[in-house]
Amino acid sequence: MRPLFDIHCHGALGHEFGGSVEGNRIAAAHHRDAGTTTMLASLVSGTPDMMERSVRSLAPLVADGTVAGIHLEGPFLSHERRGAHDPGVLTDPDPALIDRLVDVAGAPGVLRQMTFAPERPGAQVLVDALVAHDITPAIGHTDADAATVTATIGHVVERSGRPALVTHLFNGMPPMHHRAGGPVAAALTSAARGEALVELIADGVHVHAEVVRMVFETVGPQAIVLVSDAMSATGLADGPYRIGELAVEVIDNVARLTEGGSIAGSTTTLSGCVDWCIEQVGLPVDDVFEAASSTPARAVGVDAAP
Repeated sequence: MRPLFDIHCHGALGHEFGGSVEGNRIAAAHHRDAGTTTMLASLVSGTPDMMERSVRSLAPLVADGTVAGIHLEGPFLSHERRGAHDPGVLTDPDPALIDRLVDVAGAPGVLRQMTFAPERPGAQVLVDALVAHDITPAIGHTDADAATVTATIGHVVERSGRPALVTHLFNGMPPMHHRAGGPVAAALTSAARGEALVELIADGVHVHAEVVRMVFETVGPQAIVLVSDAMSATGLADGPYRIGELAVEVIDNVARLTEGGSIAGSTTTLSGCVDWCIEQVGLPVDDVFEAASSTPARAVGVDAAP
């Protein structure tokens, strides 16, 4: 069995990462049983107290190797491109919150990456704080223009000596237009230069097959990180669920916010994404596995399990 490393995954079997320790283990076991050999547990935006509780509940799983670390997706995100994040908890970058969560985590390497919007005031200072704690900065849920994204990617590379990460390319950002390339154009250009790695949610819902193929053929698997972005309904039937504090309805395996209709994560595993890329997109097997194993490992500085 080839290793699969999912760096963006929110839960499964009715359990969202960051809830109870028992629920965290049940969700992680589902993905492991489906073929994900290494994973980060992703947390949606919350208040500082909520995020502290979530980190505290996941720290034991990092300590015993059940998960390889925690991904903080927010709360420093764009209101306009928030997707399935609670607008009431979004805020400007605050390095003090990072220090607080690192203290709660209790050990280096527990917090592995953080998604933030680079246009929010204080984003550059946040990058410095993340790099100081060896947390991978990830640009996402952003309404920034291309120049802002390019400048932030450059700042990440300068400070960390590693490529910047872009959270689920195309989703949570304005679409690329020929007169305003936005984050998509900036991310792809930087990835082609070796300065960025771009996530793709390859579940057959978030990004069309022809677009996934275009990204692979444009920047190559060495610059692509396949992720599941799986939410708590993964492994279960259609019906009502929640992501953070927001209500979600899953219909035909597609999760959307009950209010507003935004896609609210996927209901698949990383192995499902790999199968879709091979069988439906028609990508070379070795390229797909590189994007689902060694590239994500390199993105967050963690070895993929054999």
